[in-house]
Amino acid sequence: MSKPNLLAKDFDFDKTLSEWKVNQGKRELGRTFVFKDFKSAFQFMTLCANFAEKLGHHPDWSNSWNTVSVRLSTHSMGGLTDLDITMAHAMDQFALQILE
Repeated sequence: MSKPNLLAKDFDFDKTLSEWKVNQGKRELGRTFVFKDFKSAFQFMTLCANFAEKLGHHPDWSNSWNTVSVRLSTHSMGGLTDLDITMAHAMDQFALQILE
């Protein structure tokens, strides 16, 4: 896999990832997903885990019953990269699949 690209300082997170919160100090994206039950949350995490393996980019996350809290950052690059954006978009799509 090629080296990820750091995002431009003026990257428009609000336009690109409106549901995600940006923490510039920690250089990470965060979002909390809430599902109808534990099984749905686990199904979401399984889809994300399989995608993360293919992408070679893994989230920092936690699960408590129906809630999955996610933080994304490319630690090896010391900030947010195109990999984080790709992972965030995929997670948004997986959540939509589960919530439908």
